[in-house]
Amino acid sequence: MVDLKLPEIKDLTRIERIGAHSHIRGLGLDDALEARNVSQGMVGQKSARKAAGIILQMIKEGKIAGRAVLLAGQPGTGKTAIAMGMAKALGDETPFAMMAGSEIFSLEMSKTEALTQAFRSAIGVRIKEETEILEGEVVEIQIDRPAVAGAASKTGKLTLKTTDMETVYDLGTKMIEALGKEKVQSGDVIAIDKASGKITKLGRSFARSRDYDAMGPQTRFVQCPDGELQKRKEVVHVVTLHEIDVINSRTQGFLALFTGDTGEILSEVREQIDSKVAEWREEGKAEIIPGVLFIDEVHMLDIECFSYLNRALENEMAPILVVATNRGITRIRGTNYRGPHGMPIDFLDRLLIISTQPYTEEEIRQILYIRCEEEDVEMSGDAKLLLTKIGYETSLRYAIHLITAAALACQKRKGKEVDIEDVRRVYELFMDVKRSTQFMMDYQHQFMFNEIPEVNDGSAMAE
Repeated sequence: MVDLKLPEIKDLTRIERIGAHSHIRGLGLDDALEARNVSQGMVGQKSARKAAGIILQMIKEGKIAGRAVLLAGQPGTGKTAIAMGMAKALGDETPFAMMAGSEIFSLEMSKTEALTQAFRSAIGVRIKEETEILEGEVVEIQIDRPAVAGAASKTGKLTLKTTDMETVYDLGTKMIEALGKEKVQSGDVIAIDKASGKITKLGRSFARSRDYDAMGPQTRFVQCPDGELQKRKEVVHVVTLHEIDVINSRTQGFLALFTGDTGEILSEVREQIDSKVAEWREEGKAEIIPGVLFIDEVHMLDIECFSYLNRALENEMAPILVVATNRGITRIRGTNYRGPHGMPIDFLDRLLIISTQPYTEEEIRQILYIRCEEEDVEMSGDAKLLLTKIGYETSLRYAIHLITAAALACQKRKGKEVDIEDVRRVYELFMDVKRSTQFMMDYQHQFMFNEIPEVNDGSAMAE
């Protein structure tokens, strides 16, 4: 008898990738805007998180617009994590756009156009409109099929009822197909949009809860609607100004939203959209939601971009600008002058500055514990202590990178838990910045284009 080897079936339910900040769920603040020690994936940086929480509260209350916040600190101190926490805490309704400072240097569009698109991506428009819908419980569906194929189109009747009334509607071919697609049957509670003909299945009527064929794990029971069958319902759509720009741009069309190839949008189009949105605001049909634009590595912008941002922040429809940098006093791009964080003084004067501090050893241990859980890695206590020591002496990012590498080393030896030997092995395989720099210093003469000057007296030379 031949033994058949069946291929291993892998579970594909979880396919999302684990990112550098996928463990962040919010800012980790309580109701009094006080930062908890460890909460929602955030660890430490209490003063910075509290300051971000105050900014967040002002955004939610609509008391802040056209303001800018700077997150300044050393590399690996959680600046991007705080920005991600702000995005999670704001929710889906408030637009949050992210970009890196180097993204604007593109050959496809000018720098100011790239910044304009980013600004308008962070401004939402909540549009309200009233639609007429038919909402009721399906009593009966009658479909008359022609005796001869192709002789005539299908026709039918739909009986809907509420607690107060019952009405019979004639059905055409499209409505019959829509009902069949949604698998609507007698006893279902449905809503039909009169303008588009879209059918939404709301659930199953409680009156049919005892039917033998009505029960299932996904069955949702609802009450039979009351009042009239025909109702007016307010529908709210939230779109960004940039999405409206793209849809109304004749050269691109709405398909550019999916491809990302928006190109430059004419200023005339934007002016028309702004006037239309202002008209909707006066009529009470729409309201503006100032969102958040986060620019990471803001020191990569040049003097032209900073002067544009100065002007853009004065616009009445400007979003909240949050920028982050890890630079000290350095040259401002596009000039020969040096400035704090690589930014001109007049732009810095507009910013509320939030500083981040280096993590303590205990905070690094807690962050590594959270990352082990996020990456689904079982690690012994001794291995975590060693990894914490490595992170404290080298960098947090390096220690986080070693988690997955150590897990793979453990998997290769068919172990169930990452131990000290696995961490030690990957520490020897992959160098951190300090050891790599020392290696370059030791073997500098064997590399091409070495620019480190030779020192005869043994003392270090300054630039």
